Amino acid sequence: MIISHKHKFIFLKTKKTAGTSIEVALSSLCGDEDVLTPLVETDERLRAGIRGPQNWRQHGWWQSPRPIWKRRILRAAPQDHGFYNHMTAGAAKALINDDQLWHSYFKFAFDRNPWDREVSYYHYCYRGADARPSFDRFIATDRRARLNNYEIYSIGGDVAVDFVGRYETLEDDLKHALSHVGLSAAPSLPRAKGDIRKEQRSYQEYYTPETQRLIGEWYRPEIALLGYEF
Repeated sequence: MIISHKHKFIFLKTKKTAGTSIEVALSSLCGDEDVLTPLVETDERLRAGIRGPQNWRQHGWWQSPRPIWKRRILRAAPQDHGFYNHMTAGAAKALINDDQLWHSYFKFAFDRNPWDREVSYYHYCYRGADARPSFDRFIATDRRARLNNYEIYSIGGDVAVDFVGRYETLEDDLKHALSHVGLSAAPSLPRAKGDIRKEQRSYQEYYTPETQRLIGEWYRPEIALLGYEF
């Protein structure tokens, strides 16, 4: 995620929506006081010669919202120290702890047709694996299968951002978002992590009637919000 005090916007990064590409592009606009959270994998910003993580540490690990057993047994994570990748709106608002700032900054996020997004996520989960289960088995048995994008940009079930752009119209919607903070031209979008899905099949070909129905149930809020169809 990014908090830009320079341009007064907050970008909440969702999953499998070109979020890393957006974050790299937005980072090029940021100033020294802005918050840029670390990326999960190799930081594409540094590779592109753009400023990397900064100002995201806000507290010591003992103040982390994660259970203490996770902090001790599992490896340390950015959320143990402050702002972090894929942070929810509720967690970000609580850590910012400034209602005036939260309400005055322009907040935005992106989402994607959930049926397409799930296929992309399936390939991402098994990137580099010698073999992967069928898509049906992934949906039925893999505990990672269900994404939480709507929870990232909502609080208590209600949308908590000023704008939710669509992955399908990414460049136009990013320009629209930035126009709200006085930026007339959006930076160019790099293709970060865009080579994981090798197959050229349409996402519809992965589905059975049952998995199509299940995805519709899992992601009902964003489907209703953005009008997506299978």
